[in-house]
Amino acid sequence: MASALVLNATYEPLCVVSARRAVVLVLTDKAETVHETDHLMHSARLTVSVPSVVRLTTYVRVPIRRRAPLNRRAIFARDGSRCQYCGGVAESIDHVVPRSRGGEHAWENVVAACRPCNARKRDRLLSETTMALHHHPRVPRELTWVSVAVGRVPEDWEPYLQPALSA
Repeated sequence: MASALVLNATYEPLCVVSARRAVVLVLTDKAETVHETDHLMHSARLTVSVPSVVRLTTYVRVPIRRRAPLNRRAIFARDGSRCQYCGGVAESIDHVVPRSRGGEHAWENVVAACRPCNARKRDRLLSETTMALHHHPRVPRELTWVSVAVGRVPEDWEPYLQPALSA
């Protein structure tokens, strides 16, 4: 099923919900439709266009800034599913400073890697190998959680995510 982007009353992205949840938000007057898809949702007495982007009618205070979760899918999204050692197709993740050597499980220490490179590096530091990183790992941009949640960002969502995606 399709997803919908939920914007705060101030048009800042809050979360991604299912299309069904977006329709419920619109029907209960908790949100208004900003962009629609060409899909329809039917009930016994009603036919509703499925929204792609909805905006809440009241402002919701968000106490903390959302960060992309540190997991395999997010690391692959950040690194473009490419091995950061050889540039091949990544199949696993690797800790640059191995956990057995005191490395942390943090954005700045985890990269996508192919199996041969991961096996070749083992639990050694980069200085102990002939390998080098193509790109040093970093914390992803603020709204990366959106692309992690849906895989590919729909065109309708881009204007609301643009400031963070271009940073």
